[in-house]
Amino acid sequence: MRSDAVIIGGGVIGAQTALQLLDRGLTVTLVDPGPPGGEQAASYGNAAWLSSHSVIPPSSPGVWRQVPRWLRDPLGPLAVRPSYLPCALPWLWRYLRSASTPAKVEAIARALRTLLVDAPALHAEVAAKAGLAHLIDAKSGLMHVYTDRAGFEAEALGWRIRRDLGIVFEEIEGEALAERQPDLSREYRFGVFVPEAGHCRNPGAYVAGLVAHAESRGARRIAARALDFRHSGGRLGAVVTTQGEIDCGTAIIAAGVRSGPLAAKAGDRVPLDSERGYHAIAEGDGPGPTTPIMVGDRKVVITRLEQGVRCAGQVEIGGIEALPDWRRAEILKSHLVAMFPGIDTSRIRFWMGHRPSTPDGIPCIGAASGVAGVVHAFGHGHIGLVSSARTGRLAAQLATGEAPEIDLTPFSAQRFS
Repeated sequence: MRSDAVIIGGGVIGAQTALQLLDRGLTVTLVDPGPPGGEQAASYGNAAWLSSHSVIPPSSPGVWRQVPRWLRDPLGPLAVRPSYLPCALPWLWRYLRSASTPAKVEAIARALRTLLVDAPALHAEVAAKAGLAHLIDAKSGLMHVYTDRAGFEAEALGWRIRRDLGIVFEEIEGEALAERQPDLSREYRFGVFVPEAGHCRNPGAYVAGLVAHAESRGARRIAARALDFRHSGGRLGAVVTTQGEIDCGTAIIAAGVRSGPLAAKAGDRVPLDSERGYHAIAEGDGPGPTTPIMVGDRKVVITRLEQGVRCAGQVEIGGIEALPDWRRAEILKSHLVAMFPGIDTSRIRFWMGHRPSTPDGIPCIGAASGVAGVVHAFGHGHIGLVSSARTGRLAAQLATGEAPEIDLTPFSAQRFS
């Protein structure tokens, strides 16, 4: 079997990359054991935000002070499973150090902004070409809500950095917020609206549609797991899969949380782990946000989707093998009810998935150091959906020898060496 390019991973990053490579005339094979857009994929269950302002890393200065409380509270917004703690400690140490000063936060934000700027428009363009325009709202804007101005001011560093990067936002108080969000609990009296952002109305259907569009244009999809690379003289010759070898000159690693071992086989050891996330979705119509919201004190995102109103959040460090702790999803259900009193809880569904996360919140995008022809495109953590359109462009540019449209130095996997 032969292909110009093999994309390892059929999630949103892999799908976007496939379309970009097809635009450049390459033959493409997608390798993934699961169905496109299926519930096994991180892309399926995320918060659905196209948040071009999501430039602040998950960690922050002084966050280390909260670690003892996190470890004591297994149901807090960020928890570590005790049995996994020995494995997680090196990752957590890097996590805490990565954003330990405002200067480090600013450096990460500058890098992420280059990846995320204009993301809603990029998605709208891709969706229109794929016949999926109905799934992307590039102009909805996104809103952060707080009980009062003090909650907003507690996040002043992040909002100051966003403003310095040219991100425009509008402050909304009191009755003006109630008018914008009539179903929202009146406990929340302060909001920040970011007009440049958008959202996806059904992330799972979007990914499935992108892959179907790629297949209609000639891409081949194989239900298999990639295991290794065959190479000679440092040059890629084939991708080894559970269904045999695929000869190719280029391979893109976009396998989400399972990308780490493949990256190591291509010469780069990356501290990649799962930030296990949950969602609760109240299916059907009913009370909910007019604009998708991030709730400052509860650390959750609530979005009205085609399927219903989804509340997504929680970060659980527990590896990729442990079973879900559905008590965490029950917490999301309680947040949903508290935020939108009267919501119908008789049709609530739960989900858990794996955010593929690096400790500094910056994905790995660039050429592998050990095998020429292998390209990294993984580790997108909380920004996988929003960043996927540009990541696909960058991966295709790297695969075809074009100059990348942004500086990829901050995204190099070799930064962890």
